[in-house]
Amino acid sequence: MTLDHYRGDRLTQAQTWATLPDDELRRRAVQAAGNKDIDDLISLTQAYLTHEGASGLLTSPRTIEAYTLGVRQFLDHATSNAVNLLRPGRRDASSYVAAMLSAGRKPAGVQLKVAAANCLYRALRWAGATEADPFKDVKIPKDRTPGIVKRPPYQEDELADVLDHADVHVKFLLFLTAHAGLRISEALALTWEDLDEANRRVHVRSGKGRKERLVAMSTSLARATRHYRGLYAPGGPEHTDGKRTTPRDRVFRYASPMTARYHLDKAFQAADVKFRGFHPGRKYAGTRLLQQVKDFGRVASHLGHESIDTTRKGYAKLATDDLKDDLVSW
Repeated sequence: MTLDHYRGDRLTQAQTWATLPDDELRRRAVQAAGNKDIDDLISLTQAYLTHEGASGLLTSPRTIEAYTLGVRQFLDHATSNAVNLLRPGRRDASSYVAAMLSAGRKPAGVQLKVAAANCLYRALRWAGATEADPFKDVKIPKDRTPGIVKRPPYQEDELADVLDHADVHVKFLLFLTAHAGLRISEALALTWEDLDEANRRVHVRSGKGRKERLVAMSTSLARATRHYRGLYAPGGPEHTDGKRTTPRDRVFRYASPMTARYHLDKAFQAADVKFRGFHPGRKYAGTRLLQQVKDFGRVASHLGHESIDTTRKGYAKLATDDLKDDLVSW
């Protein structure tokens, strides 16, 4: 399904709620909340995001998926604990937070689940079903451990071992994430015209928050791009091998992160290195670049971060003894 078709389907689904008269919208929302009807309440939440969310119809599929899962989990909790959705008790929200923390969920994960539940209540208020805002003042403990410590980057030796066991396709994908610092969604959305190996640039057109940026290629990535293009671009021997599920102008033959994970995981297993996802590759790019240029702003720009704090807390760190040489003459 293309993104345009996806958005068209979402708009059509949202209109089944938004075009209802106010009284009927309220009646159906009240009924869904009273019955804790998961499908209807998820549909209502998605309709609210489409019409009233900060990004409206342009809300990313990943955000929709995360909120859908979060609403489903909150409704499971509400059903198990006899929570009245339209008239929640004063301690129901804090009890939900406590239940997640006691189950071992990290504060950052709890924050995401609360955001989804909060979105459900915004949708119910939008429909006129309730005035309740139970998560307005709920407190969630802060996790003081930086993200880069909790989920560190891949090490240089690990990536070197994987590259030794990787084919042309996996090397190219790995360099896109671990050198260019692309998100997996950005890498899978690339078209052939986005790659300029002669000038060592990648044009990211589908960045987070719909922001475009130009990303510098490393020499290794430029070399891998030339090799990959020779095999997989239109006219190449691997371009029409029967495995392509994407349009001809797309760089990758697949659009699913799960498929990308499958290919990378095989190479990591062959190298006897644990595959920890795509983000440790981005963190490797951030950390290596920071240690070279000593400038969080330039690293944030390379990774496509709007805030330097995001880079500093989760994606790049200086070496422990970074100041050692600067202090030699003290």
